[in-house]
Amino acid sequence: MWHDGFVVRPVGRVESALAERAGAPRQGDEGAPEAWLVFEERVAAALADLRPGDRVLLLTWLHRADRDVLAVHPRGDRSRPETGVFSTRAPDRPNPIGLHGVEILAVDGLRVRVSGLEAIDGTPILDVKPVLGDLQQR
Repeated sequence: MWHDGFVVRPVGRVESALAERAGAPRQGDEGAPEAWLVFEERVAAALADLRPGDRVLLLTWLHRADRDVLAVHPRGDRSRPETGVFSTRAPDRPNPIGLHGVEILAVDGLRVRVSGLEAIDGTPILDVKPVLGDLQQR
């Protein structure tokens, strides 16, 4: 059954030196700067066990994305064949959810400093999930 009446509420926002999409790297390992994740007070308890050195997956809402795009030339390279967005990491897509692997550098109350985040300033944060190691160890 399809359901289109759900609500996703951001839990915070990104503070970054990256102000515009055009100046942002395509992936975090392509020169993305350190950034702050600034969380809302209502989720403070959810931050309790985050520590410097932790690797996490950050889910964001790519708020400046074009939600009508269904196919792209990968990485904007027009010499490559057009490809459906579900086979790419393109930010323009029907539901522009960003997925970012980052390392926590510091935790200061509701602020978490991370490395290599390509999201632009003001990007809404949807969730944070740990990067799992060997599942047999858990």
